[in-house]
Amino acid sequence: MPSASSSQRPIRRVAILFAGGPAPAANAVISTAAASFLRQGIEVVGILNGYAHLVEFGDDHPMQEGRDYIRLDQARLKRTRNTRGILIGTSRTNPGKDVSSPAHLKDPQRTALLARVHKALDSMGVDALVSIGGDDTLKTANKFKMYQDQMPEGARRIAVVHVPKTIDNDYRGIDFTFGYFTAVEFLASEIRNLIADAEAGRMYFIVETMGRSAGWLAYGAYVAGEASKVFAVEDLDDGYLTEETITDPNTGKSSTRKVMDADKLVGDIVRVMLGREKEGKEFGAIVVAEGLAEYLPSKYLQGAKFDEHGHISLPQTELGKNLAKWVEAEYQKQTGQKRRVTGVQLGYEIRCALPHAFDVILGSQLGVGAYRALVEEGRDGVLVSVAGQLSLHYVPFEELVDPNTLVTVIRRIDAGSDFQKLARFLENYPHD
Repeated sequence: MPSASSSQRPIRRVAILFAGGPAPAANAVISTAAASFLRQGIEVVGILNGYAHLVEFGDDHPMQEGRDYIRLDQARLKRTRNTRGILIGTSRTNPGKDVSSPAHLKDPQRTALLARVHKALDSMGVDALVSIGGDDTLKTANKFKMYQDQMPEGARRIAVVHVPKTIDNDYRGIDFTFGYFTAVEFLASEIRNLIADAEAGRMYFIVETMGRSAGWLAYGAYVAGEASKVFAVEDLDDGYLTEETITDPNTGKSSTRKVMDADKLVGDIVRVMLGREKEGKEFGAIVVAEGLAEYLPSKYLQGAKFDEHGHISLPQTELGKNLAKWVEAEYQKQTGQKRRVTGVQLGYEIRCALPHAFDVILGSQLGVGAYRALVEEGRDGVLVSVAGQLSLHYVPFEELVDPNTLVTVIRRIDAGSDFQKLARFLENYPHD
């Protein structure tokens, strides 16, 4: 069986694939990685729209240039590192959705989509795959590697390395992901505009930011945007959490889930407002991470949609707008006065923003790192990462994925960390 850390064959053709939500500086990664391979005479193809076309491969649907993939040559890559969007598109198609434990890898039905991806890439003569995406895409890359580990000896293997992507910055194995600082800068600028609006109208904004599993984006936007308060999933301590019992209508089985005490959150926001009023401030902006919505009681999540990775569609919960209504009502109840509170959802605007210089630099180094991992180091099954002065290092998939569930482990802001303390400290700082 091939080693989990090294690739055994010379690489002549590489495929680059991007999956999941967009992020600023995506093209810095794609362009720099492709250019690195091209300089060594290695052909590069860009798989269009994530795994969407690969899973459709078959005798009646062969891989077709222009429809399913494009050739990434020097002419196509010219001055693309600083551009918006994604050169090769993206999707959330999940070929590993039927595999949730190592035992499933022995089941041909459960691995059918992974097998189709392998056959599609093999039909194109691809020797290695550069996967770019979030924690779900890392999960898929790991399953793709593990599927190949189960293939018979002598079967043609396709080495795979993964470049971490998420504006949420919740990746284990790397300190900061490309796109994070661009996203924070964009959000902070919008929040500062909203604060000026709020001051003029003696009102409040509840600003909902992206951040499903961690509060990095909300915290960063709060600090840089000089908002009044921030709430994220890291703030849900035992005082905020309770349990509810839910019954599956199909099976009749009951289970419990942790849910947020929404009334406590509303009360805390009102206390911030009243505290600011004592200082003569009748306005402000409260930042909340969208991931809080996953902890809402079930009655608030009726009719919610889910993606192929089983995640609830958080924008549809309209957390910020609902919180605004609840806070406005609670403020009037406590004071007998009216104070306008408006919910604003910021998210899609930031995913394809013009990339910040640091994100272009970071993305470029990660792109080069993908080349070095595959060609110079012969790696297979590793995350490309940087530390210190953007020094490259490589983290094996098995250090980032739960071995039993094959789910990637999220990196939250550490409780009591200096970054969290900074956010708490600034709540009492006169930043207006």
